[in-house]
Amino acid sequence: SAARRLRIYIGESDHWQGKPLYAVIVAKAKELDLAGASVFRGLAGYGANSRIHTATILDLSADLPVLVEIVDSPEYIARLLPFLDQVIKEGMVTIDDVEVITYGQKPPRGGGLS
Repeated sequence: SAARRLRIYIGESDHWQGKPLYAVIVAKAKELDLAGASVFRGLAGYGANSRIHTATILDLSADLPVLVEIVDSPEYIARLLPFLDQVIKEGMVTIDDVEVITYGQKPPRGGGLS
């Protein structure tokens, strides 16, 4: 079925009101009843500030790249966007159309996911 994929590229050290930003975004997605969210921690990367961040044994607390990915119907993805406008100061948000082949045992809702 047709759905949208929302990707949020932020840094591991990004916070909102004292909490890790990725955790705040995941909690908000759950509150808004989105189908699910995954957080991926990058090994290396750089963004607009051009500083390269890498994971090494000596510096496991580096500001590594973090990707929050959510797939749901366009309507449900749209629910989260105003909140992202509030909380993301540095980062990038992308949305693309995806075709969901299978998702657990639940049937799709409204052309998206359940």
